Amino acid sequence: MFGLKLFPLLLAALAGSVMAVQGAVNALMGKIAGVCLATFIVHAVGTAFAGLLLPFARGGFSRVGQAPWYAWTGGVFGVLIIYSVARCIPKVGVAPATTAIILGQVLTATIIDHFGLFGMTRLPFSCWRILGVAFLAAGAWCLLKK
Repeated sequence: MFGLKLFPLLLAALAGSVMAVQGAVNALMGKIAGVCLATFIVHAVGTAFAGLLLPFARGGFSRVGQAPWYAWTGGVFGVLIIYSVARCIPKVGVAPATTAIILGQVLTATIIDHFGLFGMTRLPFSCWRILGVAFLAAGAWCLLKK
């Protein structure tokens, strides 16, 4: 099962590691500059970096107008995420905040998969998926318990 999916799963794990570091440095910037300004700075730097990647974009410019309205909301979600993370990490710590983030992500992702929302392939609930989410929730509870 993991054979062909190993590289994407490793890439996803790397993204998770980078997200934990990002949360910590965004929280640091929030402490120094204030959360609203830090959110702006993070997105300005991210926009500049993404601009450096544009020469490598392949043909998507001609089709971008065909995207449904909700495909344009990713930037708004990004601002909400950065703001929330920069606000909560200094109060609860990187590990507890990341644990809550991951649990929220997996619960929401399971619902998106089940209903095939936003054009995603439908992956219905199964006993194993529900059990996996339950174990993840139990693990989160253990990590958050003092």
